[in-house]
Amino acid sequence: MNVVGYARVSTREQNPDAQEAELRAAGAGRVFVDRGESSRVADRPQWVACLDFLREGDTLVIRALDRIAGSELMAIELIRDLGRRGIRLRSLTEPFLDVDTSTPMGEAIVGIMAVLAQLRVATIRDNTMRGLAHARAQGRVGGRPSVMTPERVEEAARMRQAGVSIAKIARTFGVGASSVSRALARYDETGTHKASV
Repeated sequence: MNVVGYARVSTREQNPDAQEAELRAAGAGRVFVDRGESSRVADRPQWVACLDFLREGDTLVIRALDRIAGSELMAIELIRDLGRRGIRLRSLTEPFLDVDTSTPMGEAIVGIMAVLAQLRVATIRDNTMRGLAHARAQGRVGGRPSVMTPERVEEAARMRQAGVSIAKIARTFGVGASSVSRALARYDETGTHKASV
């Protein structure tokens, strides 16, 4: 039964030494460290190596849950997967995570976490939809303002009609080519101007 540590820093400029020292002080004999990797990416090189190294009965020690998972739902799936493999997860900053997920109580705690995570996602989605509906009722469209103002779209349409490429139009306005393409497509749908995009 090994105590294994996993540390991660988001950029290569960050130093993971403090994390690694904490994990070793907590009893980790081996520490896997990812540098410059996002927690939303599942196949981080050292994380994959860590999962391969872990065996039934081992304990995985992390500084915090955000070191291994970029979302609550991702974290819950990882906790469940570790539990199915008989691996205990321990967080140095989140004592509620020091549970044996192979027991009925541990599985219940993970289940509660899953329900709360789904509730949070549903609440955010519901609040967003309500906000957008309210904005539409006030005559506003939700989302950030388009970089392609009506004047820019008119000019872009004229340029396109004159044979200027989408890429060159985008460079002229200092915006992405996709922004120009979308703006021209919407402009075409109005029937006011039919440019060949």
